[in-house]
Amino acid sequence: MRRELAAGIAAGAVGTVALNLTTYLDMVIRGRPASSAPADAAGQLADLAGADLGDEEQAPNRREGLGALLGIVTGLSVGAVYGLARDRVYMPLPVAAGCLGAAAMVGSDVPMTALGLTDPREWDAASWAADIVPHLAFGVATALAYRKFEV
Repeated sequence: MRRELAAGIAAGAVGTVALNLTTYLDMVIRGRPASSAPADAAGQLADLAGADLGDEEQAPNRREGLGALLGIVTGLSVGAVYGLARDRVYMPLPVAAGCLGAAAMVGSDVPMTALGLTDPREWDAASWAADIVPHLAFGVATALAYRKFEV
């Protein structure tokens, strides 16, 4: 079980890199700004936890860092769960990639929706594409990496 968990976490890390690469490439191609949603979510979660993020200069930087860390934790967690479940449920690569991408998307979009930071029902096609494509890249990279890490 430890090997599967480690392989899943490592595959999730590969997937997270793929997601970030895809997101930043989209920003370069379309000239769009970075989303403030991860930092906003981190700020709201810190407020709910009663955490002090520092003064006016430090707090925005800490929110940015925490937002990025939450994304990494989501990717590693999805990979870990996949590693633990992979031996119990076989999925062909395309199905696994789609499920992994969907799980990562749910893991990021549901909390942000619950915090009132976004409403996917109001997204246009470009917004959906900007969310789906990187998460699909995550799913493909995670599934492929896990296959390489399997022992």
